[in-house]
Amino acid sequence: MKKVYVVDDSDFVRERLIEMLSELEEVEIVGETGDPREAVTVIRQMAPDAVILDIRLPGRSGVEVLRDLKKEEPSPVVIILTNYPYPQYQKECTEAGADYFLNKSTEFDKIAKVLKGLTKKLQD
Repeated sequence: MKKVYVVDDSDFVRERLIEMLSELEEVEIVGETGDPREAVTVIRQMAPDAVILDIRLPGRSGVEVLRDLKKEEPSPVVIILTNYPYPQYQKECTEAGADYFLNKSTEFDKIAKVLKGLTKKLQD
């Protein structure tokens, strides 16, 4: 089972993600927040397998959170999910260690496929 933590400042997006992912047997949502500082603290304690992370967060960017998370050993798989899929953001996130970079508007449903793929890799 994949433990997943969701970080997005939109309650609606978090609820939609949790609803979608709760249908997957191989995924367990272990927490969610819109607060980037809380996210880093809780993620360090819970050590989820994957984190779904927004770029734009109040008080701190998702890229900064990403950098903090990738310092951890082992670091979680980080899926950036953003409304700002610009090449410069994708480059910055990739350089900071993002494993996936998805557009909220057009690739939202890919998250389930990505997590299913990660779970399958662990089982192989």
